[in-house]
Amino acid sequence: MDMIMSIHKQQPDINNNEILWNSVIYQTKLALSNGTNPLQWVVQVSSTLNSSGLSLPSIELSHVLVSLICWENNVPMMWKFLDKALVTNIVHPSVVLALLSYRVVPSRTLRPAAYRLYMELLKIHAFSPEYLTKGPDYHKVMKFIDSELNLSEVFGLQSREPGIIVVEFIFSILWQMVDASLDDEGMLKKSRWEVKLQEMEIDGNESYGLKRVEYNERLRNMNTEMAIEMIGQFLQNSFTSKIINLAQRNLPSHWAEFVQSLRLLAENSLALKSSKVLTFEAIQQLTSDTHTILSRECKTSPLRKSHAVVAFGSHASSSGLCHGTSFSALWLPLDLVLEDFMDGYEVDATSAIETVTGLIKTLKAINDTSWHDAFLTLWISALRLVQRERDPIEGPMPRLDTRLSMLLSITTLVISDLIEEEEHITLDEKECRSTNHWKEKKVLGKRRNNLISSLQVLGDHQGLLTPPQSVVPAANQAAAKALMFVSTNVGNAYSECINNMKDLPMNCSGNMRHLIIEACIARNLLDTSAYYWPGYVNGHINQIPSGISSQSPNWSSFMNGAQLTPTMVNVLVSCPASSLAELEKVFELALKGSEDEKISAATILCGASLVRGWNIQEHTVYFITRLLSPPVPADYAGGSSHLIDYARMLNVLIIGIAPIDCVQIFSLHGMVPQLACSLMPICEVFGSCVPKTSWTLPSGEEFSAHAVFSNTFALLLKLWRFNHPPVEHGVGDVPTVGSQLTPEYLLLVRNSHLVFSENVPRDLNKIRLSKIASSSSPEPVFVDSFPKLKEWYRQHQRCIAATLSGLVQGGSVHQTVNSLLNMIFRKINSGSQPVTIISSGSSSSSGPGTEDLSSLRPKLPAWDILEAVPYVVDAALTACAHGQLSPRELATAETFSGLKDLADFLPACLATIVSYFSAEVSRGVWKPAFMNGMDWPSPAANLSNVEEHMKRILSATGVNIPSLAPGGSSPAILPLPLAAFVSLTITYKIDKASERFLNLAGPALECLAAGCPWPCMPIVASLWTQKAKRWFDFLVFSASRTVFLHNSDAVVQLLKRCFLATLGLDSSPISSNGGVGALLGHGFGSHFTGGVSPAAPGILYLRVYRSVTDIAFIKEEILSLLMHSVREIACSGTQEKSLASKNKITHGKISLAAAMTKVKLAASVGASLVWLSGGPFMVQSLFKETLPSWFISVCKSGEPDGSEGTISMLSGYALAYFAMLCGCFTWGVDLSSSASKRRPRILGHHMEFLASTLDGKISPGCNWATWRAYVSGFICLMVVCTPTWVLEVDVNVLRRLSKGLKQWNEEELALALLGTGGVGTMGAAAELIIEMGL
Repeated sequence: MDMIMSIHKQQPDINNNEILWNSVIYQTKLALSNGTNPLQWVVQVSSTLNSSGLSLPSIELSHVLVSLICWENNVPMMWKFLDKALVTNIVHPSVVLALLSYRVVPSRTLRPAAYRLYMELLKIHAFSPEYLTKGPDYHKVMKFIDSELNLSEVFGLQSREPGIIVVEFIFSILWQMVDASLDDEGMLKKSRWEVKLQEMEIDGNESYGLKRVEYNERLRNMNTEMAIEMIGQFLQNSFTSKIINLAQRNLPSHWAEFVQSLRLLAENSLALKSSKVLTFEAIQQLTSDTHTILSRECKTSPLRKSHAVVAFGSHASSSGLCHGTSFSALWLPLDLVLEDFMDGYEVDATSAIETVTGLIKTLKAINDTSWHDAFLTLWISALRLVQRERDPIEGPMPRLDTRLSMLLSITTLVISDLIEEEEHITLDEKECRSTNHWKEKKVLGKRRNNLISSLQVLGDHQGLLTPPQSVVPAANQAAAKALMFVSTNVGNAYSECINNMKDLPMNCSGNMRHLIIEACIARNLLDTSAYYWPGYVNGHINQIPSGISSQSPNWSSFMNGAQLTPTMVNVLVSCPASSLAELEKVFELALKGSEDEKISAATILCGASLVRGWNIQEHTVYFITRLLSPPVPADYAGGSSHLIDYARMLNVLIIGIAPIDCVQIFSLHGMVPQLACSLMPICEVFGSCVPKTSWTLPSGEEFSAHAVFSNTFALLLKLWRFNHPPVEHGVGDVPTVGSQLTPEYLLLVRNSHLVFSENVPRDLNKIRLSKIASSSSPEPVFVDSFPKLKEWYRQHQRCIAATLSGLVQGGSVHQTVNSLLNMIFRKINSGSQPVTIISSGSSSSSGPGTEDLSSLRPKLPAWDILEAVPYVVDAALTACAHGQLSPRELATAETFSGLKDLADFLPACLATIVSYFSAEVSRGVWKPAFMNGMDWPSPAANLSNVEEHMKRILSATGVNIPSLAPGGSSPAILPLPLAAFVSLTITYKIDKASERFLNLAGPALECLAAGCPWPCMPIVASLWTQKAKRWFDFLVFSASRTVFLHNSDAVVQLLKRCFLATLGLDSSPISSNGGVGALLGHGFGSHFTGGVSPAAPGILYLRVYRSVTDIAFIKEEILSLLMHSVREIACSGTQEKSLASKNKITHGKISLAAAMTKVKLAASVGASLVWLSGGPFMVQSLFKETLPSWFISVCKSGEPDGSEGTISMLSGYALAYFAMLCGCFTWGVDLSSSASKRRPRILGHHMEFLASTLDGKISPGCNWATWRAYVSGFICLMVVCTPTWVLEVDVNVLRRLSKGLKQWNEEELALALLGTGGVGTMGAAAELIIEMGL
């Protein structure tokens, strides 16, 4: 009866000592029969074993005693002998418990007394680490237990470290007891453990009289209750709970199976319901996915004193919305990122949805807040974004529509994806074997409830909910829809009528929350029960207003079959679609309708549905992108490209999405790579067409292939910074963020969307992008697919890199150059003495006299013309420099000649002109142009006015503006290429037709002027303000930006103002409270009486940093400013005194908490600015170079002295938080970001540096308190906030780090680090738990 388990057991080696063990058995049986005192028996057995040279405690003796009990001598006296053997340490407690577990537990029904005694032994020995380490044979004992219980097979771990066996052993004891309890109450279906006898066993020693049967039954019931209490103790005891937590972290499949059994017990056990020790709620909490004992320990005593860098963010609230350095200000990076997306100078290849989603996860993890707070803060930040520019200034920049898209479309999609991430559950593979595939089911998660609660609380922030004037009708309509639904329950049926009414049928005032709620309902995040929230609707109506007419054209009539008449088209263009079905019908018409229907459908899609159709905007963007890559018609006969047949529709689409707001909306949705991929073949095809064929729109407008090409090419070039010089590629190892935006890079990102792995976590945004990319072309696309575009791009790069060369006399390009020169300078050459123009490319042309303009225009493909344009512009500029051509004749359109005529002939030429002028200005070889009002236009009329407004804008930064007034009577001066370019641009009219080309030339002109010596940009701004007076504020602000581009000290001063304003340390009234309001303010523009107001420092920096060429120095400056800010925080007011006061402990703690809050805020500002300024390359440099160098170097003057302990400690925590945020912003907190693939290498390098310093291989030169605070703070943040990071660090490095932390008496942190490091460190973590318990 000794072996009752089916699995094979390894017996101890007792054959060689058969006589010895027979003697022990004899002594024991004799003592039983004589009733010998247990202590006397222990003395006898110990003497026998010692005389034989056997060390104690003995594994073999443990096995002999348990074998005697089970079951030949299952009597009370034998259990007393065993207990005394345990107390006197002649047997191993762990071995005894292991041997009893698989013998006693299966026999508990037949032998309840033995089960009771087994649990009593567990209660005495299992909760003390001493029972695992008694005696010198720790490794041998664990090996024996592993073999005896067959743990390696059960758990499947290859490593057999003693610590790993400890975890498996304790976990198995607990798990076996849970399954036994389930079996006792009739709920067990199957178990990994032997919890019941496989065959009937008869025990002749038991008496089965009636009283005995009743006694056993009572004892079994008592055992069941005691087992429940024992389970609770295992889960709650300090020692065993930490060991069990290691199993939770590192044995996920086994843990899931265990939790399933435990929850079944918790939900149905009668014994548990009557238990006073353990409750159902306690089990739910103890087994929850978020219950991590080791991380919890990291945030509590004694770490709560030294690791406040984690703890002080745990109770953040969103009550402080805009001003002040409250906990809510710790979400400030979100405001910075949202505002940064509004920059009109550059689009982003990455979806704003992906960026914001990663940022929300990061800030939630770092600030340790709930999803309710995360969602509420996101809504508030997006609302602040809208309110910051309620009435934006005029100019070629994103306006209110882009901000509304961020609030009502992007933010809603971010929250939708986060909720879907939680509610999308993949069933366990074992449960799906019957269908042989993965099944999915939806459950309503906690995040959805958090969204609802956040939206309910959002109603309390009325100051943020006031809609901008242009949005009031939409807000009122949303409120009216809810009111009608509540009053008559027919709101859905009549919302269409409301959308088309000029006057609402009731006095119904809506706000931004009504629009947010509608956006959430449209995406199934809420239902119409939100209409019944208290205070959501005001008023009541009893019947449908009779004034609503269903006969007027609207989306409903269109869906019911009404024709697309001009009136209907106008209505659908001005009113956004309200459902996906409506868009799908428009899309079908665009693909399969008549030619006129295709044009009408394209016009509708590019109307209000794109710009203000917030609830369906992602679908509108998708359909437009699909139409830009139309399918090959069924009757396509070959020959020319099938895109030619779609010329009219394509031209309408391209013009429709050309406005800046539309381009930014595509960018926010991550569509820039796919948009570029769709535009390239259109450019390739229409740029290769000879402009003989033309098309006519229903409006009567006629256009040619040149027009389609120019419109497409101008839009394509907006998608990367094509005009920026090579210096923007950065200095050293830190290129600028924008330098990645090249055609090759955009196609690479687009192609990556095709590769969507089902193995990665479910990401709806990636699924959307993958669907869009594959619908356009399921195969990867490369620049080589577009030879003409590739050749132009190469020429463009050559033009920037070196002077023009390679023009072959008499060649085709030379002939085209001559034709173009004859065309644009025909009136000059028709004089009595023709003008000969000699270019640096050695081309020449003399006019033919008076010829008809159409006959002078070459009938060549656009690509051929673009190839010649650099030589044409070079010839013209050279002639002007030599006096053969007047400035007015060079650029102006007054005589229908010059470069303006070239740009009018083929507007795409403007791109090449930009490219050429940008390159020539950077070379500095041209003589200056005197802007005197005769040869060149003069800025004198309002230059002083521009200067005054610039000073006002920059007044809050402390940066001085060099005087713009020229010395003496000298006029303003510009480099000749810049003078020519600005003269060319001011010939354009400020109208819709010219808008898409000015949007291309405008940023290029500003970039060009900004790169020239001071005061070129203010002069350009002065010239342009004379042309476009309503753009005055925009132009002046643009000129103000250039002050920082010419002076790195001014950039540092601006950064300093950002820190001071955020922390409330600035003397300026606008920033005295600190927080988001002080940093970002009201945006910029004439928002107050008296003209332009001072710009907030954050707004200025966000509009400046992209143009700073040497961006590498910024991270060092930000690091220095962070340290300076820590000192200012610690020394401000009376905090330093209260911190040092021994008699005001409570007051001191409050001051420390307040100081830590500001330190954390300063670090978050610094990390945000580093990440935004330099992207992943700068963050990589920070971890690999800057931080190690800072710590190793001798203390600098800006660093606290050793005597200032508080400042030194705060400095270390500030650096830890700063570094952690930089890493999280760049690589994310989990594996969902594509950038996370680069994290292990950089993080590993940094952790090796920390470990080497703790090992003593590297000596830190900074203050010791700063170094210790940084190491402990950074590791604690990793453990608590980014456990995924810990798993990516080399196991040996983690062990070295934990060893160093132990030397600092940071055992809890060392344990948390090892416990988070995966299976590789689980054994070391278990042994540390045992050591700490001892």
